Amino acid sequence: MNKQYFIELAGFNVWANDIVCSWLEKISDEQWTQTVVSSFNSIQETTLHIISAEKAWAERFQGAEKIEWLQHTYKGSKQEHIGLWKKASADLKNFIADFDENRLQTNLDFRRLNGDFYSMPFYQLFAHVVNHSTYHRGQLVTMLRQVGFTDVGATDLLGFYRNK
Repeated sequence: MNKQYFIELAGFNVWANDIVCSWLEKISDEQWTQTVVSSFNSIQETTLHIISAEKAWAERFQGAEKIEWLQHTYKGSKQEHIGLWKKASADLKNFIADFDENRLQTNLDFRRLNGDFYSMPFYQLFAHVVNHSTYHRGQLVTMLRQVGFTDVGATDLLGFYRNK
């Protein structure tokens, strides 16, 4: 395990998020907010959940004790969501690129939204953030199909490495 691996994972996250954002730009506002059956009730809510998590982790990584959970407050347009998502994933990649590799196994102390205290190594948290986004991007593919948008493709890690 080394820093380069996590830089690659963060690059994969940016790449996959950009692909999904390109699909979101093509759907209507009605499809964006249409109720669907999933972990969250719409494409918009699922997208905002991913953005909220990526942004919250970036804040935690930078030492913020109180993080802003956008899912409770953000009311932007679809285009604003897309812009915010692209910025959040780029910020995560930049943070990892600038991160001191010697600290990968150092614990980050943090509180979850429910107030529970945790302490985990940075390398595990970096992997978690990317995995969390991957999980919900998969849900977005299914949700997009449910609202009638079928021009979706693969956003898996193998595709990233093949296209690199």
